[in-house]
This record gives sequence, structure tokens and C-alpha cells, in this order.
Amino acid sequence: MLIQRQITGTILKIAIQFFFKFHEFVLLFYLDLLNCFVSGGSLVEDKGVIQTTSSVFFQKQNEPIHSTYFDEKIPVPQDSSQTVFSLRKLWAFTGPGFLMSIAYLDPGNIESDLQSGAKAGFKLLWVLLGATIIGLLLQRLAARLGVVTGMHLAEVCHRQYHTVPRVALWLMVELAIIGSDMQEVIGCAIAFSLLSSGRIPLWGGVLITIVDTFFFLFLDKYGLRKLEAFFGLLIAVMAVTFGYEYVTVAPDQVSVLQGMFVPSCDGCGSAQLLQAVGIVGAVIMPHNIYLHSALVKSREVDRSNKEEVKEANKYFFIESCLALFVSFIINVFVVSVFAEAFYGQTNLQVYNICNSSGSLHLDLFPLNNETLEVDIYKGGVVLGCFFGPAALYIWAVGILAAGQSSTMTGTYSGQFVMEGFLNLRWSRFARVLLTRCLAITPTLFVAIFQDVQRLTGMNDFLNVLMSLQTWLCLIALGLSFLDPMRNTAVSTSILLERPLESES
Repeated sequence: MLIQRQITGTILKIAIQFFFKFHEFVLLFYLDLLNCFVSGGSLVEDKGVIQTTSSVFFQKQNEPIHSTYFDEKIPVPQDSSQTVFSLRKLWAFTGPGFLMSIAYLDPGNIESDLQSGAKAGFKLLWVLLGATIIGLLLQRLAARLGVVTGMHLAEVCHRQYHTVPRVALWLMVELAIIGSDMQEVIGCAIAFSLLSSGRIPLWGGVLITIVDTFFFLFLDKYGLRKLEAFFGLLIAVMAVTFGYEYVTVAPDQVSVLQGMFVPSCDGCGSAQLLQAVGIVGAVIMPHNIYLHSALVKSREVDRSNKEEVKEANKYFFIESCLALFVSFIINVFVVSVFAEAFYGQTNLQVYNICNSSGSLHLDLFPLNNETLEVDIYKGGVVLGCFFGPAALYIWAVGILAAGQSSTMTGTYSGQFVMEGFLNLRWSRFARVLLTRCLAITPTLFVAIFQDVQRLTGMNDFLNVLMSLQTWLCLIALGLSFLDPMRNTAVSTSILLERPLESES
């Protein structure tokens, strides 16, 4: 038994080391490609430091950045015992990763999850797992950028790029934020409609969400830790509500594990392919990269001390792993519920069950044998028909928590992106008002002129749009890893935690 444990422990250590080495290799290869692209393949070596030549993308001179952030920074406790791991330090660094993970739980993700389960069963769970792992690696790069440079991604883009590429990037990110905000705010409005049995119209729910978002956004005035605790509470509400649905439906655990770890999709067609692309777009949101690189600045880290930088990178990565693991489990809950209960169901079958349960929403289900199409609204109704009114209202509470939390983090993303790319010097209230108006106005028009029952196609389109936008964010993130002073060796050595060669 002891020998088995030793062998298992050795294999586990080798696997962990392989993961980090492979990630390091991929990052180095990615940076080398970007470096060659930016410099036209020309590298100049001077005093042991590799420097790139000038580029059409980069500014010729670096401008000072006016950066604004939360009024408070969280101190990191000093541990004199020199232990490899400290729970006190992990707790001090806990917060930014969970705020970041909310973008993995917004109503767009939830709707993508339920549609995935209803259309493909458990077959696309492996896509969700793969997208979450890729998202984790991207969030790690974003956090490292913020820790090492002291600037978030939008500020680095302002510092690095000429006006044309900078404005183009900003417009693309704003488009992604508006698309994401439409999903989040309308998700809240749908939740209010379900909770009020349709008494609150869609546009009324949007207005309520706008008002309470402004209220919650100023919670950080009472302390950053209180704001992070509030987001933690909303994540807990989602875990409990969607976990309740999972326990109630009781999906087959073997099918869940098989769908998660066996990459296949037998019998899948164009609908399932579109759903797979939508999963990637819903999970990996471009503006979330900008958000995470800004959130890590809320901890007191001496960037002149390499050991503190290395320690901050380590604990932020551990926290991101924990946060995204929680978000992944919640997403699995939603996919599994709809895969077990509604995969292969027809409109007529659902109509008969809802009719026998006395549902007031029979008009949602046409009398035909076509496969059931579900969205956040119709999904709650169907859960109520099959598992009772409690399932419907608990579902609505979970959607409300998802929409409210993601709307707030989306607002923070909009502030960081706008003040970073445009170097705004406005007051906090003016920035919040402008970013909210840019994102909310299209959403309000959709809510006024579109029926709550006809929003599924828009959600699919927005998820695919997010998937396409991700590549622009990857380019911006990779180019930003090149040091603002063209000192790529310094940047790479700190980001990969390698000692830099001393200058001769």
C-alpha cells in the first residue's frame, strides 16, 4: 500500500510538472511568433537583452498613463516561515479570480448550456471542459500581465499602439461588451418576468436592472472585501439553485462523465456544431481578459521584488483554478439537467405534460412533433411543468443572480476598457454613466421591440460573435507581453519566472 501511494504521488508530481512545462513552452512559442511578427523577424541583441525593432503597431514613445481603480488595495500578509504554500496568503489574494469567473456564469453561458443539453445531450460536455481549460490559461496570462507591469491590458494597449489600431481594438471590445451586456441585462429581465408570473414586462425588468446595478456598483465604497463577498454570495446562490435542479432531475452520472472526458459527438449536425462554437464564445469572453488584468492590481505587490511578483502570480493562478472549477461545476449542472430531462423531447410531448400540470404558458409549445427548442425563459417554464413550481422559481432566482453579478462585472470591464484605451480623466460617476449608456441603450431597444419568447436566435448570434472576437483579444494580449520599453527578455523572464541574464 505504501509503495502504491509513493508511485501514485510520483506520477502526480510528474504530471503537474509536465503541465507547467508544456504551458511554459506554449507561452514561449507564442511570444516568439508575435515578436517575429511585430519586428518583421528582426531581433537586435545588446548587452544580453533582446530588443525588437520599431513596428507599425507600437508607439515610438511611451506616454504616461493616468490610471484609476478602486480606492482600496488589499495588503498581503508577510510569512516569515518561508513555506511553499500559505492559506493566509491565498485568502489575501482571493477575490479577483472569483469576480472574473462570473463571466463564465452569465445568462449567455446558462442559455448556451441548456441549449447544449437539449440539442446534443451530454455529447458537448467535453467542449465545455476544453473551453474552460483554455480560458484558465488565458486568464493566467492576463493576471500575470497586470501583476508584472502594474497596468491592465487596455492601458498597455494605449501605451503600445498607434491611434488607428488602438481605436479599432477599443471599438471591437466595446462591441463585445455591448453584446455580452445584452445577454446579461435581458437575463435579469427574464428572471423578473418568471418570478412575477409575467406581470413585469421585459423592458420593465431592464429598467430595474439598470437601477439596481448603479446601486450595487458603489458597494466598493464600503470596502473592496465587502464587494468581493457580495459577488461570492451571488456565486453561492447560483451553486445552490442550479445544484437543486441537478439533484431534482438526477441525471445519469456515467453519461455525465463520459460526455465530459470522451471527445465525440455521434450523430451531430450543423445545429450541434453551432452550439459547440457558441459554447466557446460564451465561456471565453474577450472583455473578461481586460477585466482580470485590472482586478489583480487591487493587491499590494512590490513589483520591484521578483519574489513577490512570483508569489502573486502563483496565488492568483491557484485562485483562478478554484474559481473556474466552481464555475465549471455550475455549468455542468445546467447542461446535465436539460440533457437528462429534455434531450429528444418534442413540442407535443412537452405541451401534454404542461397541460396536465396546469401551466399558463401552453402557447410556448406548438402542437407538432418537432424537437423542443429551449431558452432561459422557456427552460424555466418547462422545469416548472416537469418538476413543479418550486423548480421554476428556484431557476429564476439562479438566473437573476447570474444576470445581476455579470452585469456588474461587465460594467467594471467597460470602465477599465474605456479609461485604458482612451486614457479618460473623468470622475467615477461620469465614467459609469457613459459606459452604462453605451451598453444599455441597444439592450433597452431590444427589450421594447422584441418579445421575450423570441430571443434565442439573438443569443446564439451573440455567442458566435464572442467566439470571433476572442482572436482579436488574443492578439492584443500576446503583443502586450512585449515589454513597453521593447525589452522582451525582461518581460519574458519575469512572466515565466526565470532569472534574467545580468548586463555586461
